[in-house]
Amino acid sequence: MKPKQPQGSLKRVLSRRDLIVYGLVILTPTAAYPVFGIVQQTSRGHATLSYLVAMAAMLFTAASYGKMSGAFPAAGSTYTYAQRALNEHVGFLAGWAMMLDYFLIPLLSIIYAALTATRLVPQVPYLAWAILFTVTLTAVNIPGIRVTARASSVMMVIMSVCAALFIALAARYVTAAHGIAGLFDGRGLFRPETFAVSPLMLGASIAAISYIGFDAISTLAEDTVNPERDIAFATVLVCVLQTVFCVTTVYLAELVWPDYRTFPQAETIILDISRMVGGGWMFGFITFVLLVAGLASALTGQAGASRLLFGMGRDGVISRRLFAFIDPRFSTPTRSIYFMGAVSLAGVVLMRFQMAVELLNFGAFVGFILVNLSVIRHYYFRLRRRSGVEFFTNLVFPACGALVCTYVWLSLSRNAKLVGFAWLALGAVYLAIITRGFRVAPRRLEQL
Repeated sequence: MKPKQPQGSLKRVLSRRDLIVYGLVILTPTAAYPVFGIVQQTSRGHATLSYLVAMAAMLFTAASYGKMSGAFPAAGSTYTYAQRALNEHVGFLAGWAMMLDYFLIPLLSIIYAALTATRLVPQVPYLAWAILFTVTLTAVNIPGIRVTARASSVMMVIMSVCAALFIALAARYVTAAHGIAGLFDGRGLFRPETFAVSPLMLGASIAAISYIGFDAISTLAEDTVNPERDIAFATVLVCVLQTVFCVTTVYLAELVWPDYRTFPQAETIILDISRMVGGGWMFGFITFVLLVAGLASALTGQAGASRLLFGMGRDGVISRRLFAFIDPRFSTPTRSIYFMGAVSLAGVVLMRFQMAVELLNFGAFVGFILVNLSVIRHYYFRLRRRSGVEFFTNLVFPACGALVCTYVWLSLSRNAKLVGFAWLALGAVYLAIITRGFRVAPRRLEQL
């Protein structure tokens, strides 16, 4: 007979495979489709190279998340790591910044899915689709993370088939036009006549959107059977697999349509390319899959956000009564899940897709910077692990991750920085109030 789960805790049911599937679903193997044209034009024809640069930055950060999940295997993720490795006040602000990110991942996905569904079935208004998707996804998350994982697995299969099919059709198109040698055209990676570092880095900052959300794996530490071993492995592997999907996709897309200056519309060029390589049926299939990808990302994003809120609520830095509640029937933070559903409902009414996109990176990169710094503070300075390879893993690599993430963060649009810093300022004011001017730790708000 299995021992009973302690009251007020999450069920440890997730395996390493579940974590990998969860991470790939929240990123989606088709993540490069919506941004390929923008990255290609911004980087002056170097979309593939932009993704490789973005991968380097994300791998440093993924490794840092993996190390911190081993040190502190708790549901709060970024908030927990910064709180315990840096400072409780910094930890609160890290969690506050990541709340913006975690709110926007499911919200952005629901908005995109509703817009796509409206194009497919224009008789049903956008708001009706948005409400339907929000209510349905919230209902799926309530019974438990195991149900979410199973639903994610089905969606993952659909998206993977689409990604593999697009790659196969694009490769066939290129070989039919240029022979096998056409698949190894160096101009798909580097064009000396248009190359410049600044456009490349700007393209990499946009390409990084395809990786935003990988850190949500660490929010499931208390749902995982062996978090110390599996969180780190899954986080890094998901970034590597995502790079394989994205780099292969954009490389072949560049070869199919090499002149980025002739794109009719950068945001939807992948649909035009899919029609070229596979005809009208492929165009329709990719449109359908983009809808599925949006719903899958929203589902997993909502699960991750509810765990972040649970971690902060349990520590009392936000309402314990609301966010630290664990439903005794499902062993899930149901009130946090309902709260995320309410946020999504409000967001689809009040926020435009473009603004959600601009804000997404702000909160993410604040968290990424602080997690990289947390590795340095905890392992290099506090534990004094500095010899041999640990000099690189505990100092050099996280420092590189922090520097690259800071560069990308400071390259965000003016509007994104204005709203993002306003959100941080609001968090700082709230923190000052609950800590009596930063004199006490931001904990134990049982009265809320």
